[in-house]
Amino acid sequence: MEHTLLELSQVGIEFPTENGPFCAVQDINLKVKKGEFISLIGHSGCGKSTVLNMVAGLNRATRGGVVMHGKEVTEPGPERAVVFQNHSLLPWLTAYQNIELAVKTVFKSTMSKGEMKEWIHHNLNLVHMTHAADKRPSEISGGMKQRVGIARALAMKPEILLMDEPFGALDALTRAHLQDSVMEIQEQLNNTIIMITHDVDEAVLLSDRIVMMTNGPAATIGEILTVDLPRPRNRIAMAESTDYYQLRSQVLSFLYEKHSKIEPLKKERHKSNRPEAVVSEAS
Repeated sequence: MEHTLLELSQVGIEFPTENGPFCAVQDINLKVKKGEFISLIGHSGCGKSTVLNMVAGLNRATRGGVVMHGKEVTEPGPERAVVFQNHSLLPWLTAYQNIELAVKTVFKSTMSKGEMKEWIHHNLNLVHMTHAADKRPSEISGGMKQRVGIARALAMKPEILLMDEPFGALDALTRAHLQDSVMEIQEQLNNTIIMITHDVDEAVLLSDRIVMMTNGPAATIGEILTVDLPRPRNRIAMAESTDYYQLRSQVLSFLYEKHSKIEPLKKERHKSNRPEAVVSEAS
């Protein structure tokens, strides 16, 4: 029996505004198994980051709940590490020191200095950044900074790695190399990953399941697609796979359908010069 690590049950969240409560997402139901790679995909404003932030404990659901190991998630914790699109490294610290800061925060009472040093180098090695341990962020490329950010998150030994468009600001080649690194790391560690992406190919290549969100406000899960491609995955082999392209087509069809439903409504409001009302695509 597969173990459910994380469960979102009837999750919804509202934010106060001058015009009353704004419902960002509603009725989110999702079970995540240990070792699973989940991608969240959908149009801008569909609540992907809102869902991720609730799992991270940065936002708290106003309806339903996020449960991990039988306990509701109400605040951030080291068992749920976040990698943002911006690497968020401290510019005055070296790559080693940035990771060391996270390790000391989590393990200062359980690891000796020697164990910490060994653990930091182990995580730098995981992302192929040992050679840049003593370099500051200003001395390394954008892709290398993101590798250090991933190493810092992994060094906290999280049960769930949360990634918010981690490769979105990178060039195509660097992005591909980092995608390969993430697949290698997950194969080694069997860690659980939840990632936001706008890239359909990235979602199909990396994921076990793709969670497709309807348009917001009041967004919800429209469909969940199981990606049953064998692992380990090779992007060159995938380019010749009919199964890969069928999965890719299913995601694109969903995204196009949701987009085409909302666009005519926007155009109609524009023509009538009426203030654009809140449009719900949560059905």
